[in-house]
Order: sequence, then C-alpha cells, then structure tokens
Amino acid sequence: MPALAQRLASVQVSASVVMGQKARALAAQGIKVVSLSNGEPDFPTPSHAIEAAHQAALSGDTKYPPQGGTPALKAAIRRKFKRDNGLDYADDEILVTNGGKQAIFNAFMATLDPGDEVVIPAPFWISYADMVKVAGGVPVTVTCPQNNGFKLRPEDLAAAITPKTKWVMLNFPSNPTGAACSRAEMQAIAEVLLQHPHVWVMTDDMYEHLVYDGFEFCTVAEVEPRLKDRTLTVNGASKTYAMTGWRIGFCGGPKHLIAAMFNMQGQATSGVSTVGQAAAVAALDGPQELVRERAAEYRARRDFVVEALNACPGIACHTPEGAFYVFPNIAGCLGKRTPAGTTLATDTDFALALLEEAHVGVVQGAAYGMSPYIRISYATGMEELREAMARIRRFCDALA
Repeated sequence: MPALAQRLASVQVSASVVMGQKARALAAQGIKVVSLSNGEPDFPTPSHAIEAAHQAALSGDTKYPPQGGTPALKAAIRRKFKRDNGLDYADDEILVTNGGKQAIFNAFMATLDPGDEVVIPAPFWISYADMVKVAGGVPVTVTCPQNNGFKLRPEDLAAAITPKTKWVMLNFPSNPTGAACSRAEMQAIAEVLLQHPHVWVMTDDMYEHLVYDGFEFCTVAEVEPRLKDRTLTVNGASKTYAMTGWRIGFCGGPKHLIAAMFNMQGQATSGVSTVGQAAAVAALDGPQELVRERAAEYRARRDFVVEALNACPGIACHTPEGAFYVFPNIAGCLGKRTPAGTTLATDTDFALALLEEAHVGVVQGAAYGMSPYIRISYATGMEELREAMARIRRFCDALA
C-alpha cells in the first residue's frame, strides 16, 4: 500500500465533525438526538441573496470566476469594511475565498516556513492549529483563563512571542467561548503587537455582528491603524447572513500578502462560485435589519441556555459577549458515575456519555485546547434548546 504524507500524522479529524458523525449514527438507529455540536446558523439565507444568485445563474454568470473575486463583490467588500470597521482597502488588497477557512489556510501556506511559530489564544477553533501544522509551522497556544473572561491578557501574549513567531491569531468574538474584547482590551493587545514588527497579525472576525447587551465590536487594524500594514482581516458571509453552504469568505490585507495568497489559491481551488459571489453582494449591500433581528434572537437563546446550565449540578457557565456558543465548566461532574456505569474522568468522557446516554451532542473542551469544559452551540431553535437543557439537567442530576 503506498504511503500517505507525513504532514498528516499530527492532524486530527475535527472533534465537532466526529461528534456530529456519532450523533447521526444514533439518529439512524431511530434515536432522537438533539445536536448542539454544530457551529451553523439555523436561520435561512436572506431571500434577496438567494434571488440575486438565481438571477446571476439565469443571466449566464456561470463561467469560471476571476481568481481573486468578481469586481462587484470586491466593491461590496470594500464598502462593508468601510461601513462596519472604518477600514479602507483597495481592490488589490482584497481576496475572495472559498469560505473564511481558505483565507486562513492561504495565509499560512503563503508565509510559514518549517519551524515558524503561530501564537494562538486558547481555547481556539480546532482548525487553527491543524492548518498551522499542515503549512509546516508550530502552533504556540496561550491560555485565556475563564477568570479573565476567556480573553487574551497582554502580558501572556508578550511572553509567548519569540524571534520565531510569524503570526499572532486573534478571534474575538471567539469560537468556542463567545468571548469578545472591548476597544480598551484590544488596544492593550495592539500595544504588545506594536513592539514586534516581525509578526503578522490575523484576525478572524466571522462573528462580528453577533454581539449582545450593547457590546460594540472592534477589530485590531481599526483600533490601531499602525498595525494595518501587517494585519490580515478575515471575514465572510457564513455566520452573519446564514450562508455557510455558499462558501463565501473574504479578507483584506497588505497588497504583497494578498498577492501571495492569490498565488496560493490559484494552485488549490482558483476562484469562488460565481452565483455564490452574486448572493454575497446582495447580502453585504442589502438591508441589514435582519442581521440585528437574528442577533436579538441569539441573545435570548444565550440567556436561556446560560441560566439553564447554571441550574445543573456540577456545571458553571460564563455569560459570553458574542457568537452563538457557551463554554461551560463541567469540573463538578468529574469523578462521578453515570447511571450506565461510566466514570467521568475527563470532559471527553462527559461529552461521550451525554451523547450516548442522554442523546445530546456537544463537543469536549479538550478539542479546543482547554479542559474541563464543553462547547455548546445555541444556533438552533428554542424548542430543541429546551429539550436539550432538560436532558442535560436530568443527566447531571443522575450522576453519583
């Protein structure tokens, strides 16, 4: 049997994907599973975006797309960055990608040499570290403790940066915690970054519009313009507009970095679906009231889930500023046994037992670089959330 590449030896299948597969396997057996493991909005794509895609297809806009994005979408992205973030980018400073994930992958592949380090605040989205490894880099995680709201402390960032550091990765609001940085907190991080001009800065802003209780989102290049010439600002249509399946990501950054990423994309996927790009133009330029309405619904779900989890014995849940996740601590459940006889030694044990015995799908915190926690997505309807919280409460009550 021919051998596979060694680069895959340290890359794991995403834990959220694994838990999703397990949940589907149970469902195939006729078991009613409530899955809270997927980071995907349950809302439909806005109708005007769907109509724009339909009209694009009818008009014959179905040929190979420009590799870096259509002129119409680049123009809409420029308007979005100016409107929402106060950032000015030229067309050659913008790249359209197959989801935000490809923007991150392109950047790492275009810049990382073997041994280069990427500083990643933990807990973190599972794919960041694995993409670094595939590109030949070394992920360096920095713990963001719950007692600091799961936010990055400037002194911890400063201690993690070395001469080998190539990138610092920022993701606030965060997947998996929902934590978001205030302007003052982001400025403190920026002050550290200013002291290290050899370091690129990447900010994954996918959840920028999903913030609650009057919290105001900010991004690092907006807060500290002196960092703009070495910052890659990544975003997309997936979370804000419930367009995960359309695979529209985009980023703004320095011209020479974007050119290198453009080259990398040309060797991987080339351009992005033309009809998807037409839909994204309509979403970015169209009415934004729906975004605010949906954010209000997410906030109501967050409040319900946090209260319900904090009522469960052994669970303590922090209230996040944004995204559609909570990251509860389940330390009080460890060392106990389930009615089926499973001893819960780790958060992985907890997540597996919860799925197998209570039929609720969550993801263990270990997969995101911090234990003992679980990640719960509340991007699902209230009826399912009520059922899931009731099952979790019964599961915790039965531990002995």
